[in-house]
Amino acid sequence: MRILVTGGAGFIGSNFVRHLLDHYPSDDILVFDLLTYAGNLANLPSLPSTARLSFIHGDICDEQTVAQTMAGCDAVVHFAAETHVDRSLLNARDFMATNVQGTYILLEAARKHHIQRFLYISTDEVYGNACSPTGTSRPSQETDTLRPLSPYAASKAGADTLAFSYWASYGLPVIITRSSNNYGPYQYPEKQLPLFILNALEDRPLPIYGDGQHSRDWIHVYDHVAALSLLLHQSESNMDGEIFNVGAHQERTTLENATLVLKSLEKSPEQISFVQDRLGHVRRHAVDTTKISQQVGWQAKISFEEGIKQTIEWYQTHPEWIEGIQQKQNDFLDTALHLGEMRSTR
Repeated sequence: MRILVTGGAGFIGSNFVRHLLDHYPSDDILVFDLLTYAGNLANLPSLPSTARLSFIHGDICDEQTVAQTMAGCDAVVHFAAETHVDRSLLNARDFMATNVQGTYILLEAARKHHIQRFLYISTDEVYGNACSPTGTSRPSQETDTLRPLSPYAASKAGADTLAFSYWASYGLPVIITRSSNNYGPYQYPEKQLPLFILNALEDRPLPIYGDGQHSRDWIHVYDHVAALSLLLHQSESNMDGEIFNVGAHQERTTLENATLVLKSLEKSPEQISFVQDRLGHVRRHAVDTTKISQQVGWQAKISFEEGIKQTIEWYQTHPEWIEGIQQKQNDFLDTALHLGEMRSTR
């Protein structure tokens, strides 16, 4: 199978590519990535190392390039997106363009090229706070109403429902996944866990929004990409049009994560710094994974304790990767890393 992977040089996308190379020897992979701030060729195996992996530098909003790139592909796995809530609160325009318009362009090209499977990677952010229709807090189910609380989440919800409509209207064989928070190697350090790890290693404060009790389900990226690979290779046509939550049932608060990172690195809890809460901050994200477990037999295998230990070790042993990120001198990342120095007066 020839697979087009959009955003394949990003965090989850690159781990997915590595998983395919290791576990599916008959697959050929074409990575399509614009290489914006979070896209990084250093996330991928050395390109000349395998004839099964190739790369095209391109924008999913470029219709002509997308159409040319998709020709000859059997499947599309669509990761490419603007993904950070905080960035979306500052400037939502790029999120609407990439996440909604870009997804539309890919879906149109997939329809015209008769793609055999279109796997759209969504997020549990589309649900807003995890709760039942009556408002009782519980893990989100695939049938729950989408109530996104940030421009990022709204853009993903729009693309999510657009992808579903292409199955409903045109019969495009779409599968949608909604994952809980990922962590692991190659994650850009503006996100919570790598930011905590880097700040702890460099003796900077770890910024905690609000009271630190916002809760998330955390899944190791290796478990996530294993689920995606399994769904991609399902041959049954009754999978088309289906939505699957992907999570690990390992809920933790922001404060618990900061405390564990500091303890693991034998750093002082004094490095914890409470800062003003962000706008539209979801109190709880968690997903019910009954459906994917029952229909394809998948479940997460890596415990958070094991996964965070491996992740900390990865950042400790890859200083050249971190240095390459920091050399790009991204102002937003620099602000995020130093946010904890601006303590809240709560």
